[in-house]
Amino acid sequence: MYELLKGLGSWLVGSEQWTGSDGIGLRLAEHLQYSLLATLVAAAIALPIGLLIGHTGRGAFVAINLSSFGRALPTVGLVVLVFLASGLSMWPVYIALVALAVPSIVTNTYAGMTAVDPEVRDAARGQGMRWYQVLFQVELPLALPLIMTGLRLALIQVVATATIAAYVSFGGLGRYVFDGLAQRDLVQVLGGAVLVALVAVVLDLALSALQRFLFRHRPAPQS
Repeated sequence: MYELLKGLGSWLVGSEQWTGSDGIGLRLAEHLQYSLLATLVAAAIALPIGLLIGHTGRGAFVAINLSSFGRALPTVGLVVLVFLASGLSMWPVYIALVALAVPSIVTNTYAGMTAVDPEVRDAARGQGMRWYQVLFQVELPLALPLIMTGLRLALIQVVATATIAAYVSFGGLGRYVFDGLAQRDLVQVLGGAVLVALVAVVLDLALSALQRFLFRHRPAPQS
């Protein structure tokens, strides 16, 4: 174990490991690109759905069932299925990552909307506000802490799963895991796993700090 950890330390800090076409810097940039793009697309899809369900109160079963669907989703299986249908491209990876992120965003957006006090909605309507004014000027600001929690959870899930890009011969930090397995290089496998974990932890801490700063005058949201 000591030799493995020593080798891991040398692998992580070695200057040759951070340069070139297979360097950690490039792989990290690829991993963040996959993760951020997939999360943005998922947010563009999931936020309107969650807001609509929460505002109208219709289709609540969709939000509830999506949470279970997200946990049970066979990500690698979905990648393989789309890969067989579309051929060698990043589409299978992005589709799988978006499908993974959507449930967390929908469920937390719905939860945030339903947590808004009905009396606040009634008071807004009583002042003559139209439905879209109630939605965007009253409900959305109050639901925003839980919505951000959903975005944070989705991003961390995506970062942890974006290693599947290497499964279909693309880049990202998962390249070290899959290449290490193929070469029986345990240090490289462990190094890739540690890097993915570090990226997920750093992003989680950064988003958590941002969330606390933005909503420091509000009660802490419950996820």
